[in-house]
Amino acid sequence: MSPKILIIDDEEKLRSLLARIIKLEGLIVLEAGDLRSALKTLQKEDADVVLCDVKLPDGNGVEFVKEFKSKYPSTEIILLTAYGNIPDGVQAIKNGAFDYILKGDDNDKIIPLLNQAINKSNQNKKAAVKIKDKSATGFENIIGNSKSILSAINLAKKIAATNTTVLLLGETGTGKEIFANAIHNSSKRITRAFVAINCSAFTKELLESELFGHLAGAFTGATKDKKGLIEVADGGTLFLDEIGEMNIELQAKLLRVIEQNEFIKLGDEKTTKVNIRIIAATNKDLKKSIVDGSFREDLFYRLNVFAIELPALRDRKEDIHMLAEYFLKISSEKANKTGLHFNNEATGLLNRYNWKGNIRELRNVIERAVILADSSIMPEDLPYEIQSATETSSSDLSLGAVERNHIQKVLKYTGGNKTKAAEFLEIGLTTLYRKLEEYNLTL
Repeated sequence: MSPKILIIDDEEKLRSLLARIIKLEGLIVLEAGDLRSALKTLQKEDADVVLCDVKLPDGNGVEFVKEFKSKYPSTEIILLTAYGNIPDGVQAIKNGAFDYILKGDDNDKIIPLLNQAINKSNQNKKAAVKIKDKSATGFENIIGNSKSILSAINLAKKIAATNTTVLLLGETGTGKEIFANAIHNSSKRITRAFVAINCSAFTKELLESELFGHLAGAFTGATKDKKGLIEVADGGTLFLDEIGEMNIELQAKLLRVIEQNEFIKLGDEKTTKVNIRIIAATNKDLKKSIVDGSFREDLFYRLNVFAIELPALRDRKEDIHMLAEYFLKISSEKANKTGLHFNNEATGLLNRYNWKGNIRELRNVIERAVILADSSIMPEDLPYEIQSATETSSSDLSLGAVERNHIQKVLKYTGGNKTKAAEFLEIGLTTLYRKLEEYNLTL
């Protein structure tokens, strides 16, 4: 099926022009004149990329990006603006936009940029589903000696040998998938598949197809039979991450799987029997979701047979140094660098930081720092928000100076290759060129 592009713009002529250009590339185009109608469209259609104007009748595109990415993390969003400015561009990228480009001036870049965004969207969807056979990852890979993490490990070890459904609770980035994998690999199901899917990465229709599978002809574009992940996990473990984002209609179908060990594929009439263990995870308060009607109470009690709360990194700060050293070793090997170590001031900054993204954020920070560092990890190798944990007021730590130095170091690392630099910085190539001009960088 051809990729789908949603254009959100209240200027009908411009919207129609963009639609014609994009359709000539063989892409499917959806249109909306404001944010409200765009969200209604996305409830019915699965878009790979969204082209969104910054100024709309019912909202601002820059602010919309954050809300949009929280609901549709696999879909990439490119912002279009008639009056570009650096603060908006920086905030857009920070909020999760794929890129931020000028109307008219960047029209010739739209198709190449769309293709890049489509590829990224496809990667997002693939990353949301993981199938592992006979993985060796166990509890030994969970790093930390704090009381809270050891307590969680102890509970997980006790439940691992059973077939009981497990609900893992905790903030994003606390290691719920690692725990689920460790439980699977400490159970009798270790020789069978461990299948993980992020429920928040798909629309209702796509998630239903991914989980339950379908027969050819079940819906438009279903040209052949597809085995669902529930069937793939038969005999093993199905890990449902972000279960709180699952559509309530699908929740009823999942409940049948748990209670009767059977399901019906899309387009089929007969049931398929399965023997799976379900481990679910969420960062939401499911009891509140029950009250507001977005989560079934009966499903909650079937999932909540054995709940394990995973601690936030800020609540186990004694583990930060151990985790940082672990990620330093892995990232150094990946970057083919030896002898790297943490400067004392950098270590202090890591310990003081609040880590809203938890272990996942720490891992990403260390990976970037390794790329930038020479012989040791220095404060300037860390992101601005971590550097700002210090009390220094040096002008070298201004947002502009930190960003300029960061871009310069990445370009030096890539030997001046701007495409690779943009990938490391996780920004679009157009955005990188704009920043090079802004900071007068010529590498």
